[in-house]
Amino acid sequence: MANALIRPMSGEYEEYLRDESRSVGKAESISFPRTTEDVSSILKEMYEKKIPVTVHGSRTGLAAAAVPYEGHAMNMSRMDKVLSCRQDEQTGIFYFTLQPGVLLSELRKMISGKRFQTADWTEEAKAAYTAFCRAPEQFFTPDPTEASASLGGMVNCNASGARSFHYGSVRGYINGLKVVLMDGETLTLRRGEQFAQGREGTLRTDSGKEIHFTLPSYQMPHTKNASGYYAEDNMDLIDLFIGSDGTLGVTCEIEIRLLPLPQIIWGVTAFFDQEEKALRYVRLIRGEQLEGCDRFDIHPVSAEFFNGDALEILRREKRENSAFAQIHDIPQQYETAIYVELHGDTEEDMTNRLLELGKAIQQAGGKEEDTWVARSQTDLDRLMFFRHAIPECVNMLIDQRKKKNKEITKLGTDMAVPDAALEETMAMYNTMLKERGLQSAIWGHVGNNHLHVNILPNDSEEYRKGKELYNDWAAKITAKGGAVSAEHGVGKLKAGFLKVMYGEEHIGEMRQLKKAFDPQNLLNRGNLFAPEEENK
Repeated sequence: MANALIRPMSGEYEEYLRDESRSVGKAESISFPRTTEDVSSILKEMYEKKIPVTVHGSRTGLAAAAVPYEGHAMNMSRMDKVLSCRQDEQTGIFYFTLQPGVLLSELRKMISGKRFQTADWTEEAKAAYTAFCRAPEQFFTPDPTEASASLGGMVNCNASGARSFHYGSVRGYINGLKVVLMDGETLTLRRGEQFAQGREGTLRTDSGKEIHFTLPSYQMPHTKNASGYYAEDNMDLIDLFIGSDGTLGVTCEIEIRLLPLPQIIWGVTAFFDQEEKALRYVRLIRGEQLEGCDRFDIHPVSAEFFNGDALEILRREKRENSAFAQIHDIPQQYETAIYVELHGDTEEDMTNRLLELGKAIQQAGGKEEDTWVARSQTDLDRLMFFRHAIPECVNMLIDQRKKKNKEITKLGTDMAVPDAALEETMAMYNTMLKERGLQSAIWGHVGNNHLHVNILPNDSEEYRKGKELYNDWAAKITAKGGAVSAEHGVGKLKAGFLKVMYGEEHIGEMRQLKKAFDPQNLLNRGNLFAPEEENK
């Protein structure tokens, strides 16, 4: 290769062929750019040689978007600098510009500790940073379960997490992007500056080249959604690149928006002996009016669900694995738990909402005395450990089974449905899993009707049944007006589900949109479009 940044693939870089989906790909070369200019030069060479490029960061994704299809792998982990800070004069809001390899965990530390490396910043950026250091505490709201996710990956899949019930997904906190296209050209996008005309769009690269395109004509579901290209009439065109699974360009700079950190954060975990009672509780805390119940004004930030199978896995691990000893004892008679987080700025307000929450628990059929309440950071950390322990335990279980049968993996859904379909969707999951005799665990963001159904196969036959069930659910969820991917993106693993969701005609429109930015279909090949769709 002529470019010194490009290295032949070898055993030294084997880890970069996989991500958390447990999928493994292939590549002939790899690079680790540090600047936007590096990315541009690499892509330009690959474009001229017609070599496919797969871009990845910390590889925490679950949809195999980061798994190389073939050709070249570009890893963004060394683009990990925070580049600038500014404060809006009118609103007082703080913005930071950073490279895509910055990890969410590191960003959180820098924000809370107010410790950024500013040596290379402009004087204007340093002045804004001084104001930031003097201001009340701030935070970046998106909170995917995996805190080691990179910001670039979060942009590519429109990541969200538990707090998206109140704050929304990462899309609402991205104010600017610098994107490098497959031919090496760069796009600078700022929120509020470039809009579609209906479904027609035009963007101009930094060199002056115009790109004309038509947005897909589909109507997106009215649910939490990370399924394919964002498309609305007269939309802000920065949103086209957020959630695009990296198929349109390589994100090299990201400007994020912060919010003031609430003065008080409390967490409450309520238990129910029947799943129906738990779902009734969810509707009450969302402020819905139910027959025979009060109407509550609680405004939770998150509402997280754990079914009986998930709780039983935690009980077992607490007994058998000292790493999980800090989990509270889970009452045996309960088969469902709901974790709720409250944010506020006064003790009086928070106390009143906590009392309302207690009433909602009782009216739904729960018991206040078995409820866990966390008012201190230590107690909150313990409840969050409980939340994050479930996927960790499930992954450990599958890894053990995989040693006996390498063909099996965890099968986890990422689907969301409209509010009206919550109960019937849960009933569908439970009935069909029982009919097929499949072990599972269900948890997730029930406030958004977004649950992760994790099928845990013991052998190849159960794995086959699980995949069939997953395919069946994709069609049924779509028919209910839902989304096949709510926060993990589509990647390579869910491309077939995307076709089920939008249909052949709209998938064709998506391919034409990609072609406008990547005419040779070289960038992140296999993401969004199944292999048989690639060259249509």
